[in-house]
Amino acid sequence: MRLLMISSVAVAAMLLGAGCSSKEEVVTPDAECMIEGSEAPSWVCGGNTMEGYYVAVGSAPMSSMGQGFSRREAMANARSNLAQQIQTEVKDKVETFARSTGVGGSEVADKVSTQVSKQVARVTLGGSKQLKYWQAPTSKEIYLLVGVPADQVNQNVKEGVRSSYRDDDALWQQFQAKNALEALDKEFPTH
Repeated sequence: MRLLMISSVAVAAMLLGAGCSSKEEVVTPDAECMIEGSEAPSWVCGGNTMEGYYVAVGSAPMSSMGQGFSRREAMANARSNLAQQIQTEVKDKVETFARSTGVGGSEVADKVSTQVSKQVARVTLGGSKQLKYWQAPTSKEIYLLVGVPADQVNQNVKEGVRSSYRDDDALWQQFQAKNALEALDKEFPTH
């Protein structure tokens, strides 16, 4: 009898403890992006893609100089991130294009891709614009999603590649003879 009573008390204690612990359990929301304990738009946390655009996020703390100052700083940060992204993507695609068409050696392809990627990043950043805005609720930090149309970037790349190869007559002849223009259009499509 005593064993039965101890077992019953133990089972009751386990059930009561389980019941209490589940009531005290705090459930955190399953959010994609949390900033300062608040759910933020998913684009704020990065890894963004937007159909037809190259995009990047920039942020800046709220400044004592005002929201305008902070917004310009966030825009500058986003443009810097965008330039790095464009340079990397353009360089990879130009090198792939040069290898697939056989135009020039690896040294030439690297020189062209480096030159074109820097040039394109400079030119296209002028056409970049703010696409989205979000402000953190507590700190008031500003987050901007900035983008530039992919068609604009791709057109500038094609012009830069053509220009680079035209500078060397032998490479230009090779470029035209190997249907490289079609390959360039495939690698950098414009509508």
